Amino acid sequence: MNKQERLTKTIAGEATDRAPVALWRHWPGDDQRAADLAQSTIEFQNLYDWDFVKVTPSSSFSVSDYGVQDVWEGNTEGTRRYIKRAVNRSLDWTELRPLDPLRGALGRQIECLRLINSGLDADVPVIQTIFSPLAQAKNIAGEDVLIRHLRTHPDRVHTGLNTLTESILRFIEAMKPLRLAGIFYAIQHASYDKLSEDEYTRFGLAYDRKILEALPGKWWFNMLHLHGNTPMFKLVSDLPVQSINWHDQETEPDLAQGKSMYSGAVCGGLSRWEHVHNGTPMVVREQVRAALAATNSRRFILSTGCVSMITSPLSNLRAVRESVENSGN
Repeated sequence: MNKQERLTKTIAGEATDRAPVALWRHWPGDDQRAADLAQSTIEFQNLYDWDFVKVTPSSSFSVSDYGVQDVWEGNTEGTRRYIKRAVNRSLDWTELRPLDPLRGALGRQIECLRLINSGLDADVPVIQTIFSPLAQAKNIAGEDVLIRHLRTHPDRVHTGLNTLTESILRFIEAMKPLRLAGIFYAIQHASYDKLSEDEYTRFGLAYDRKILEALPGKWWFNMLHLHGNTPMFKLVSDLPVQSINWHDQETEPDLAQGKSMYSGAVCGGLSRWEHVHNGTPMVVREQVRAALAATNSRRFILSTGCVSMITSPLSNLRAVRESVENSGN
């Protein structure tokens, strides 16, 4: 069974030869250059033979051309620290303009995807990370400024969100000629420790739905990532994606609950900290068995709830990949 067959059957709830599995991580430093990010991504895939490749640029790739700046300072997740924002006053939201997806950082990411396509076998599904408009707004302004503005000057924030949405739609259009299976759509504010349901519905959900409904039909594997420890899982469970990934080992719902609330494939089962980073291969294997049992090995993709740490033991990564062998049903 090839990777696409395994994933499509998993999404449909059908029997497979084994559970699909994939991990992804940041590539600090390399994520600033198209060729280096492509090479690191390809080598990671060739080493572990994951069932799909999630392309992980730095979070600033979609907003740096607005003047945002960030630096690499050794974070274990591989993320960069923002040192300059593009929005400070509420009026700044109204001055944003849609970006050209073929120039600047977005253009570099298109080139990175072309290089990944040419460096991987055609049967390896590739999904590109896209941050939601609200997540991009947070990166442009900072969390505190964004939330203050959306509560005090909502119309101006909506103007900015419309601009960011248009940039994302243009980026999606530019990716259509590439060999992609879909996108990894990262939502950071559908979380009760960030916003209320009403706030997320007004400032997030409508834009998220517009983007996801605009994805081309040929993209058969689109994954939604819910970031945070109190996700509004039920609120987003009907968005048009084939899989949902969240921090299932740290927060509700758990895997079984998530499956009962969603018709596609749930993705997770492993804690990136407890199991993959601080654990041992035995700990990883035991947790994989528990996750397979909790999901009855159906509609389940094995992974962590977010990026793997860049310093996690390689023996644990190997254990993740090896643990799904003979897990078919």
